[in-house]
Amino acid sequence: MRPAVVRPRRRPGRLTVGYLFALVSAMAFGLSGSFAKGLLDAGWSAGAAVTLRVLIGAAVLAVPALLALRGRWSLLRENAWVFAVYGLVAVAGTQLTYFYAVSYMDVAVALLIEFLAPIVVVGWMWARHGRRPGPWVVAGGAVALTGLALVLDLAAGGGISARGVLWALGAMAGCAVYFVMSARPTPLPPVTLAAGGLLVGGAVLLVAGLVGVVPFDVALVPVRFRDLTVDWWVPVLGLGLVTAAVAYVAGIAASRRLGARLASFAGLSEAVLAVIFAWLLLGQSLGAIQLLGGALILAGVVMVRAGETA
Repeated sequence: MRPAVVRPRRRPGRLTVGYLFALVSAMAFGLSGSFAKGLLDAGWSAGAAVTLRVLIGAAVLAVPALLALRGRWSLLRENAWVFAVYGLVAVAGTQLTYFYAVSYMDVAVALLIEFLAPIVVVGWMWARHGRRPGPWVVAGGAVALTGLALVLDLAAGGGISARGVLWALGAMAGCAVYFVMSARPTPLPPVTLAAGGLLVGGAVLLVAGLVGVVPFDVALVPVRFRDLTVDWWVPVLGLGLVTAAVAYVAGIAASRRLGARLASFAGLSEAVLAVIFAWLLLGQSLGAIQLLGGALILAGVVMVRAGETA
């Protein structure tokens, strides 16, 4: 998930740097599922893992976020509702449901379902604003849904956790809200919006955990990955520093250099990288049919985005 910003003038050197930032962002985001899965298997609850991830990320981005305001403190008050919705739904809701999803299914499968969010956005824009999708968008949606059926292995009778699918669909809905909110014109600097959203989402989750609304279980024991065992704080810091702070900052830098459209296309590499990380760290791998389905989902999303901007 990457912040959308105003499209800049594109120079060759700027594009190269932009693509490098996009790759760093995709790698950072792609690691989140594997880090989270290791913590969940060690006894952590999804709520605890998400809360620490977003609060650490908010702490790291706090100073850059305040500096980006350049003294325009009134923006914080005027956009309080933006921070609230962004933090609760686009940040906390999306990440919490995604972490719950990976507790029931493979990381790559959960992420591929979440990647259907652009299809949901197209449907919302059609229903809300009457923006009827064109032929490419319709065809892309059909291709992506076909890919989803293959990823879930519906032809073979499933074997995929129904709870996992429902949680992943929740992450997809939260991701769709993220895209819609990112497209809204706002005077807030992107890093300020990201930091504010992380802070609000983390604070609400922390309170919910303390009062017992969200399970908040922490296991201060070594965390085991495929061929490696590390102290619990290693994946926790990895989630906060790498998959939150670095991921958002690199994504913002990529969007400023590439523009929203190119950055979103480059961000599709996150799904591929997540599959690789899940294989390296967790020993998870997709079957041939699921790999084909994943390729169709990504192809369908590309067709949808190409049709929207044609």
